[in-house]
Amino acid sequence: MAVASSSSSLFNNIIITTTNSFDRRPLLGYLLSNSQIFHKQTSRRFSYSGVYCKSHVEELKPRKCSPILESTLLSNDKVLSTGDWKVVPDIWRSTTEKYGDRIALLDPYHDPPLEITYKQLEQDILDFCEGLRVVGVEPDEKIALFADNSCRWLIADQGIMATGAINVVRGTRSSVEELLQIYSHSESVALIVDNAELFNRISETFISRAGVRFIVLLWGDKSCLGDGAVDGIPVYDYKGITDLGKQSRTTSLDSGEDGGRRYAYEAIDSDDIATLVYTSGTTGTPKGVMLTHRNLLHQIKNLWDIVPVGPDDRFLSMLPPWHAYERAAEYFTFTYGAEQVYTTVKNLKEDLRRYQPHYLISVPLVYETLYSGIQRQISTSSTIRKLIALTLLKISMMYMEAKRVYEGKFLTRNQKAQPLFISMLDLLWARITAAVLWPLHMLGKKLVYSKIHSAIGISKAGISGGGSLSLHIDRFFEAIGVKIQNGYGLTESSPVVAARKPDCNVLGSVGHPLKHTEIKVVDLETGEDLPAGSKGIVKVRGPQVMKGYYKNPSATKEVLNEDGWLGTGDIGWIAPNHSIGRSRKCGGVVVLEGRAKDTIVLTTGENVEPSELEEAAMRSKLIQQIVVIGQDQRRLAALIVPNKEELLAEAKRLSILDDNASEVSKEKTTNLLHAELSTWTSGCSFQIGPILVLDEPFTIDGGLMTPTMKIRRDKVVAKYTDEIRKLYK
Repeated sequence: MAVASSSSSLFNNIIITTTNSFDRRPLLGYLLSNSQIFHKQTSRRFSYSGVYCKSHVEELKPRKCSPILESTLLSNDKVLSTGDWKVVPDIWRSTTEKYGDRIALLDPYHDPPLEITYKQLEQDILDFCEGLRVVGVEPDEKIALFADNSCRWLIADQGIMATGAINVVRGTRSSVEELLQIYSHSESVALIVDNAELFNRISETFISRAGVRFIVLLWGDKSCLGDGAVDGIPVYDYKGITDLGKQSRTTSLDSGEDGGRRYAYEAIDSDDIATLVYTSGTTGTPKGVMLTHRNLLHQIKNLWDIVPVGPDDRFLSMLPPWHAYERAAEYFTFTYGAEQVYTTVKNLKEDLRRYQPHYLISVPLVYETLYSGIQRQISTSSTIRKLIALTLLKISMMYMEAKRVYEGKFLTRNQKAQPLFISMLDLLWARITAAVLWPLHMLGKKLVYSKIHSAIGISKAGISGGGSLSLHIDRFFEAIGVKIQNGYGLTESSPVVAARKPDCNVLGSVGHPLKHTEIKVVDLETGEDLPAGSKGIVKVRGPQVMKGYYKNPSATKEVLNEDGWLGTGDIGWIAPNHSIGRSRKCGGVVVLEGRAKDTIVLTTGENVEPSELEEAAMRSKLIQQIVVIGQDQRRLAALIVPNKEELLAEAKRLSILDDNASEVSKEKTTNLLHAELSTWTSGCSFQIGPILVLDEPFTIDGGLMTPTMKIRRDKVVAKYTDEIRKLYK
């Protein structure tokens, strides 16, 4: 008998050769059940030699991996080139090959402060990923990641994704109930938290009401956990989980290319869910946005047209990393070898001066804060300096407006273009105006604006998103030579769908759609497509649009139709195309004018569902009707129709009024309602600031309620526009 083998499967290559006429099957069965033949295999995965006895063949356990980041775990025919990204963690292999020794991250405000190269970052992600596998994380499981912006958040985020698991993200400022609801609804099995302080705050609720397989602390030591906080649940600090991963990876390498192999690895698919991002509050049906690797890769591959970043550029990062805007921006910038510095609200002003970032990616509130600080500094200067600065600023704004006109970047909604002769005169006058004002504008740059630049950096551009950017802020930064590029997106679209490009920065707009993205405007009532210049509901379609809301098909159907169009709930219009005139380069840019749906977006970039606050407030007997407002504002406010009878009774009960009083003054009414709001909304994620007390209730006859008795928010806000403006002053 002779035994031979080739370089393919072991058992398929056992060849039995004999000249005897007896049945060969018992012999073959004996060999297969009592011995295993090892041979030298040409594949780099397998190496066999010798013979040993084994009673059975062990079935390999299934695992998933990133097809490029961990390509050595896959068979040869599945290995891809390093630039052919299929999932988000794939970016780290090609990035490390290009920029390995360059600094990727500076994290100066954590203990210890960290400076990490691209090569170190890739290894840390691989160690964290393998550490999670060691403690039992399996593909498609949900892992809750409740933490704030830091280098370890990024490592944890990518480590989870690289296992094929799904991370469920939120920040530390959320209430315990909100975090618990997200954890429970998402069916998360384990918890990765920022630090011991956060876990001590949530531990009692989580341990008693949620199943937690293990806990990982990103910062601090597990000895800082409160007594009895974990109740027998395994706890790992950051070093512990990465050491487990490092040891496992080292053991695999030391045991040979395939020694002791126990797992069958399958590549993560581009259409697999990468993350769940929750957009709702703590009441009502939760909405977990399912974003796939393909969704996020669209952003990574297409944002360069908006931000042409290079390896010598530095970014300052301060937004919550679970916010889709910050997250997509971070992934994208790292693929071009940029350096990212983590900062905080407290340290932003100093870090702008210290690090002189080329780019700042942030929300409108940050630019509003910078604007206020600059204006405050000007106003506290001497009289002559203040006069010079304000005069030069006004001249620069006039110069930039004239420049926009002759460059064809002056936004208009008019569908009909001006006659050629009129357009030529308009452009000629704009050029003359700009030429006259240019020397004074340059004087402003030398005397005033250069000092502002040295204080805030942002030498290439500030990217604004997550809310509406006020036009006066836009015009101010344009005048001083700091380019602000406004963009637009939603969590449901990963998030960016449109943004202003460096060479077509049309003020008042959110720019053109990204590549491979379609945007249209439809009639609010009929849903019919509207022509350019007509105002309606904005709809979006493209590779970045979410898979849907997790476990909520009805909510998904409300916003996402069978053709892939996502209803944004935003009101806007698309600028008409003109071949000549002051708007000739504005065609196709998107302009937003508010929201049709109820969700409020603050200038901090936070999304607020007002129904949570309204439902809580309506539990008060003093409140008859309430509408929470705050779109594009820094904080929330409310319009309240009080229950006058109950209000009078309460005022008398508290001895605010005499027993014979028949009316409560506006001031006392406001104070009482503030106290009621504080009592009834204390458990909500957001709080209400100023309130406007209304005498007339919202009615169907008055046009402020639907026939089904629902308050028409847009109508209410429109009716009380002036009062609301005064309320926020």
